Amino acid sequence: MTPITCIIVDDEPLAVKLLESFVAKTPQLQLLASFTDSVEALCFLREHPVQLAFMDIQMPDMNGMELSHMLTGDTKIIFTTAFKEYAFESYEVSAIDFLLKPIRYNKFIAAVEKAEQWFSHQKETPSTPKTMFLRVDGELRQVNFDNILYVEGMKDYVRFHIEGERLPLTTHMTMKAVEDALPAEDFMRINRSYIVRLDKIRTVDRNLCAYIGNEIIRVTEAYREAFERYCSNAS
Repeated sequence: MTPITCIIVDDEPLAVKLLESFVAKTPQLQLLASFTDSVEALCFLREHPVQLAFMDIQMPDMNGMELSHMLTGDTKIIFTTAFKEYAFESYEVSAIDFLLKPIRYNKFIAAVEKAEQWFSHQKETPSTPKTMFLRVDGELRQVNFDNILYVEGMKDYVRFHIEGERLPLTTHMTMKAVEDALPAEDFMRINRSYIVRLDKIRTVDRNLCAYIGNEIIRVTEAYREAFERYCSNAS
């Protein structure tokens, strides 16, 4: 994992030196700067993206809690303070952790590991949904995208034609909402009333009619270009 960029903000020079020594022996961290003045720290943060700030709370001019409210959500905070009564306030600003002075390295590294977990979670790509729920006859039915043959629009309702299902599933939904819900790489609207699962099309005839399930669906002019482009890429 790329080291987490960080800064130290504390008006006590000895506290800064201690934290600098902790950061120096922690390969997960890359120190960009240290400050004994919170206003200077704010100016730096406005010009330089920083992932993590080790920040004292009681400081002159602007305390750490005030400073934290002025930062973007891109900079996470680990508070460092001698006053445990600030712990509750630190969680109100979504601090990663709260270290009580005098800080020991084992507590410091535990807080760093929390930060690593948070940043690692942020980088995870959410998995693409493979199913959706439809309200049918007052019940929620879960439908696998792989089993959908095509969707047929009927004014304020749509019919989902499902492989292996004798009757379509009818639900109150617009075609636009269906388009937004289905993965664009797998489904395409080929006329005003039909969205088809592309890999379920058996044949496309010379009149640009798609044979899918028991249905023959004509590709209308408004959707012709996109469909022909898909067919040429597929071939």
